[in-house]
Amino acid sequence: MKVNEDLSILFWLKRQKKTKEGLVPIYVRITVKGGRTEFSSGKKIHPDYWDEESGMAMSGCPEYKLINSYIVKTKAELEKHYNQISAVNKRVHPDMIKDAYMPKHNSQKTLMQAIKLHNDEFAQRVEKNKGSKGTLIRYERLKVKLQDYLKKKLKLADIALEDIEMAFAVNFYHHLVMENLGENSSMKYVKTLKQIIDRAINEGWTKHNTIKGFKCTYVDPDRETLEMHELVEMYEKKISVQRLEEVRDVYVFCCFTGYAYETVYKLEPANIFKGLDGRLWITKDRQKTGVEETVPLMPIALAIIEKYKNHPYCMNENKLLPVNSNVRYNAYIKEVATICGIKKKLTTHTARHTFATTVLLENDVPIETVGKLLGHKDLRSTQIYAKITKRKISNNMLALESKIFGEKGLIKVS
Repeated sequence: MKVNEDLSILFWLKRQKKTKEGLVPIYVRITVKGGRTEFSSGKKIHPDYWDEESGMAMSGCPEYKLINSYIVKTKAELEKHYNQISAVNKRVHPDMIKDAYMPKHNSQKTLMQAIKLHNDEFAQRVEKNKGSKGTLIRYERLKVKLQDYLKKKLKLADIALEDIEMAFAVNFYHHLVMENLGENSSMKYVKTLKQIIDRAINEGWTKHNTIKGFKCTYVDPDRETLEMHELVEMYEKKISVQRLEEVRDVYVFCCFTGYAYETVYKLEPANIFKGLDGRLWITKDRQKTGVEETVPLMPIALAIIEKYKNHPYCMNENKLLPVNSNVRYNAYIKEVATICGIKKKLTTHTARHTFATTVLLENDVPIETVGKLLGHKDLRSTQIYAKITKRKISNNMLALESKIFGEKGLIKVS
């Protein structure tokens, strides 16, 4: 493609380097007054999608926007370097243009490098108990999903941060949903990707977060909770199988403390202390947030602790309760639900939802107090539990009715 009388920039396919997948690398050739040099663009394309006349990818190519964006940017940069060099040199050799362009080209940071920076830093926080191992696993899972997306959809192993456009986030989200990942989970992965690019900006690796405008919206799921009568019936149910009885007790304990699985698994007798009110309390930093989660022990929780204080596992491992692995816990609690006639899908986290909604909010505990008990950093995290239940509406209306009406249904006159 002739740029001016002296300079030509050509993008062409080096067909002799065709891959097993049928892809051909795109090369860049710079010609100045008969002299020429060339280099690989790092991009590959199926030859059926290449327009020889325009030196561009056709619209039928899955990654044509990415390739054509690179071609336009590269041509502009090479022309700029030519103009700068020719302004101070009588003779311009194409290698001079290539050398001026390549240092910048080669120093471009990539998405995988940005993810490594982000994940390595978070791994260091996990080592210092300042972050959750579960969150780190999710970050590493995002890396795998991005690599899968790059390979399947863009036919790339990596991508320069400068080449990421809004379409990348949109198409990545669509890819995740089509891979049967839930919409909320897919949104969370894109949200983390935005954070990773922001971290790369702070490091000076790129200037703009082109996917920052991607709005992450979430569908509020119906969170399963037990009603108080179900919780009491579960606690009082006679269960003859020891492993199921233990899981039931741990689950009920979580319903009256709000502790997540990862927290209750690590509880030790030393986590119990006597508060200023003379009552026994329990405290533990949430692994997820590092925020202290301190809760007064209600009678049922105290009874469960007393029940297992001489349990062999608890004594040998210095544990407060006999908590199974996460997989076994979730499997066993489903058996417990069947035994108790509960048709709701119970998991390690439904106990936490039950504590927040049934035990606290339905009994008019202020949402600020609920947030403190749950170990939330931000009240917005607590508000996901603050849905108005029929029980709470009933309680509030009964209280209102008692204020307005007398015993015979007559309005009170002050």
